[in-house]
Amino acid sequence: MPGQKRKRPRGVVDTSVLVAGIAGLKSPEIAPKNPSANLLRNWIEGDTFVWLVSDEILLEYKRVLGRLGVRRPLIGKIVNLLREEAELVPVAALPNISPDPGDDPFCACAETGLAAFIVTLNPKDFPQSLLSAQVIRPGESIPTTARLRPRYTSR
Repeated sequence: MPGQKRKRPRGVVDTSVLVAGIAGLKSPEIAPKNPSANLLRNWIEGDTFVWLVSDEILLEYKRVLGRLGVRRPLIGKIVNLLREEAELVPVAALPNISPDPGDDPFCACAETGLAAFIVTLNPKDFPQSLLSAQVIRPGESIPTTARLRPRYTSR
């Protein structure tokens, strides 16, 4: 019902966190085995944040999970869950935000989607000085708002 929905922080999940989380969620009856798995479980069960994705991020998730040998039916379930439950952000690429060009789609999604955070196992690839979203590791407190500073603009 409108008006009863609580405001949840908006965030982008780096592929490294998704992969580690899936690895830590081997069985639904067993407690998650790492902070990434806890993040995923809390999102699935508690709707703790709005997961932001772009088409490019979903393709990256599929590519990496496939390369790591995750079974295709499981990859399909994960991507379908995200297509249904995450918020799809239409992104125009922002140039050269990350020292790893493969992470630019995550930065662009965070900025375009007004994310409060990006969660990653590789914080060095997400230059905090160029991002409004706070860069955190799994297990850290989820920020509720983006940092107060102008949005990134290309130079």
